[in-house]
Amino acid sequence: MRETRAEQSSPDEESAHDAAEEAQVIVVGAGPAGSSAAYHLARAGVDVLLLEKSRFPREKVCGDGLTPRAVHQLIRMGVDIRSPGWTRSRGMRWVAGPRQVEIDWPALGGFPDFGLTRSRHDFDDILARHAVAAGARLRTGVKVKEPVTDRAGRITGVAAVSGAGTVVHRAPVVIAADGASARIALAMGLQRDARRQIATAARRYYRSPERSREDFLELWADLRFPGSDAYLPGYGWIFPMGDGRVNVGLGALPHRRHGSADLRAALDRWLARTPEEWGLREENAEGPVRSAALPLGFNRHPLYTRGLLLVGDSGGMVSPWNGEGIGQALEAGEVAAETTALALALPPGPRRERALRHYPAEMNRRWGRYYRLGNTAADLVFSRSGFQPVLNRYVMGSPALLNTLARLLTNLTEHPSRDAIDHVLNTAVRLVPAPGARRRGSVARPPRAGGRPVHL
Repeated sequence: MRETRAEQSSPDEESAHDAAEEAQVIVVGAGPAGSSAAYHLARAGVDVLLLEKSRFPREKVCGDGLTPRAVHQLIRMGVDIRSPGWTRSRGMRWVAGPRQVEIDWPALGGFPDFGLTRSRHDFDDILARHAVAAGARLRTGVKVKEPVTDRAGRITGVAAVSGAGTVVHRAPVVIAADGASARIALAMGLQRDARRQIATAARRYYRSPERSREDFLELWADLRFPGSDAYLPGYGWIFPMGDGRVNVGLGALPHRRHGSADLRAALDRWLARTPEEWGLREENAEGPVRSAALPLGFNRHPLYTRGLLLVGDSGGMVSPWNGEGIGQALEAGEVAAETTALALALPPGPRRERALRHYPAEMNRRWGRYYRLGNTAADLVFSRSGFQPVLNRYVMGSPALLNTLARLLTNLTEHPSRDAIDHVLNTAVRLVPAPGARRRGSVARPPRAGGRPVHL
């Protein structure tokens, strides 16, 4: 099977080369977004060079939980999710004060009716090797410093550092999947939208045989802001890993009144409430508490300019509804790959440029209104009181309202609508005004001092 071949890829295939290389497309970053883009490009017959600064396997701050939408993308990539190491989830368990409910993942037909958990320690490695098996050239231990542009400001490659020093890799199209730091985007003048909030997440692994084989992804909505009785503008999670461990963490927006939370203090305060037999105590912890930024709701734009496409966290694609980023990264990688493959079939010039500009239009069509509604909810509700006002006793006591809310938060709806919940949610999203023409037609600002591309 393709998965086995990917896992047995020779280390020589991914070692950093001292010499400069050329490709049709360079993908910077081999996380879920970059590996997805590289895989789909290679499957389309495109010569793609995938550059990753780390070496696999590696740690990554994440909840390790995959919703059915993310699982759907893994299936589209042909990843063998039946092999050892994948743990299936039946649904979500929501805890809010004395109330808790269990919600099964919906059986929609267009998405699988189960979720997954898998540690990012080897999840990213599996995806990167899958891209290699499809034909991508993976180079690890290569740190991309800056874009290389021509005199017109169009990207023509990247300058990267490996063991032998700095070399320039060339390609007419570059896909930036370099995470929340977005070095390539910043150097090309793509600034973060200051109006969009950035959440923060922290997580830690604990040995907990009792909770490790749970069927549900557990979410706690009643956490308190450290040092006050205000609800934390976010939620906590306990995700079973199936190997005797659980991934425990929390994600939060800056509070409207109290500012950014001390996530370590909030985590300690929360875990002290959990039953002793669960084992979520210091003596059972594996590794330190790790944290990371979550760029929400298309907080960087445009998603395409002058030969550069942004995918995943580089483009601020984390869902403002629930903080999920893996499924979005995988899906955006596929859309970027499809757009780029079609564009490369055209000669350089206006026709190719028009084809590449389809990428932000397609991402806006898929998520624009949904994210705009989520950004509004984050600003007006979640950043003030978290999920607690939403998960009140009326919602928690109504299966119909719970299922509607669950599908809204995880973006699990069919088009066209298959049932009444689909119809309600799709109608609500359609009523949201589309992003204005200014944003759709915006152009990148000039690079800031110190972030200027190299002209070669």
